[in-house]
Amino acid sequence: MACTTLLVGRRATNDGSTIVARNEDGEDFSFDPKKMIVVMPEDQPRTYTGVASHLTIDLPDNPLRYTCTPNADPANGVWAETGINAANVSMSATETISANARVLGADPLVTYQPAVGKPGDANYKPEVPGGIGEENLPTITLPYIKSAREGVARLGMLVEKYGTYETNGVAFGDADEVWYWENIGGHHWIARRVPDDCYVVQPNRQGIDHFDLADALGDQHDYMCSADLAQWIRENDLLMDMPAHEDDAGETVEGLPRYFNARIAFSTYTWLDQLYNAPRKWYLCRRLTPSDPRFAGPAPEFGPESLDIPWAMRPDKKLSASDVKDLLATTYDGTEYDPYGTKGTPATRHQYRYVGIDRTSECSILCIRPNAPAALRGVHWFAPASGPFNTAVALYANVKAMPAYLDTPTAVTTDSLYWNNRLVAGLADPQFFESYEAIQGYRLNTMAQGYQSLRETDAALEKLAAEGKANLDDMDDPTVIAELERANQALVDSVQTQTRALLGTVLDQRTVTMKNAFNMNDH
Repeated sequence: MACTTLLVGRRATNDGSTIVARNEDGEDFSFDPKKMIVVMPEDQPRTYTGVASHLTIDLPDNPLRYTCTPNADPANGVWAETGINAANVSMSATETISANARVLGADPLVTYQPAVGKPGDANYKPEVPGGIGEENLPTITLPYIKSAREGVARLGMLVEKYGTYETNGVAFGDADEVWYWENIGGHHWIARRVPDDCYVVQPNRQGIDHFDLADALGDQHDYMCSADLAQWIRENDLLMDMPAHEDDAGETVEGLPRYFNARIAFSTYTWLDQLYNAPRKWYLCRRLTPSDPRFAGPAPEFGPESLDIPWAMRPDKKLSASDVKDLLATTYDGTEYDPYGTKGTPATRHQYRYVGIDRTSECSILCIRPNAPAALRGVHWFAPASGPFNTAVALYANVKAMPAYLDTPTAVTTDSLYWNNRLVAGLADPQFFESYEAIQGYRLNTMAQGYQSLRETDAALEKLAAEGKANLDDMDDPTVIAELERANQALVDSVQTQTRALLGTVLDQRTVTMKNAFNMNDH
């Protein structure tokens, strides 16, 4: 399992943006080169066939333009993962999550079954396609939605219709809301809106805890679910909450308690969760809400292996895109669990799975800025390769093409942001502290330039709009798109120059420690 998601409501960010952010991490020993592109409506397929599942899906004929971060090598499928569409809706997929045996027995996953024998043979059985999954979710969802809620509803419809071969969590954002969706078994799903003043840290485990079944089946203000969820839960005895006392019936919906803990009902509680998932949530929540007494004191209620930290929490201070980037790059900085630190022991420094791990393919921080005009609203911060060693580039999403430096080839090259960041990470990791200052300076400078690019470009276009030369409410205004593409290119050109310089610095630092070094004064 892989990936870490961080979601932030609009009242918990410094500029009122909604933030949907995620590290896309490969499986063990997997390093998938990623690129960032724009998919135009004419390039969007009208039918889609999954490589893993062999399932073919007919798609609507009215797709929107969207950014995405697919695999550089399409052999295993698109894996578009994350992006912002021309309706200013963001989507990140997926957070691979876990479901318990009770759930999977009640609604099995829909897995691909290869053909048996050959056509015409007496024992021939044709192949049976599987359901949908991470490989294809953004491609079949993001181009067709105009709000976060529509994203939840469309993805839920697709899972109910086709099923899924894996358990996943998916996030959607627009100018007003952030929603988090989880499939429960092969065909069922739940979703919850992130409270506007809260954040959510989501590792690889089913995460939604408190659930309001009446709202999900009724007004859907903060909760949504598959239409038959209550009947399915009741028929399979999936609820596990203990009532306050034997006579506590409480409010009910279709014979079930209105309020229940979905995590207890549907998720796993295993030793692997304690080592792989719980520590990431613990550390980030402790960083974001240090005032919470449950994380403090000699015997805190919540520690690295706690499995019931609340799904949504209120941060002590408002967050920005740069804060989110730093948090998703962390390796438990300053604790005995930090592999680059000096605290603890060699054993504790490798005790838990890190947030900023070696096999991160890319991190995307998707910001929808409600206070910006529609054509300037979506910003896709893109950070390829391992988080402790890279930077995030602030890119306007409302464009028709991305700079070539982000279009990653499959072969290693220094003409690619992804590959340069991979090279920096590989060289700097063995001598982290020698390279730390240079890497931190690089990240600070490039992200500051990202903010500068957004500020100056916003101002320039607002001036053009005031002069009647641009329409900032028109997502297809050619003047606006040209100016946004120019801003993206200028920023990426600067990042490319600085990344090349960083690679040279780290290479020099690494070279002088080579084992075959020998100087005359060594005699």
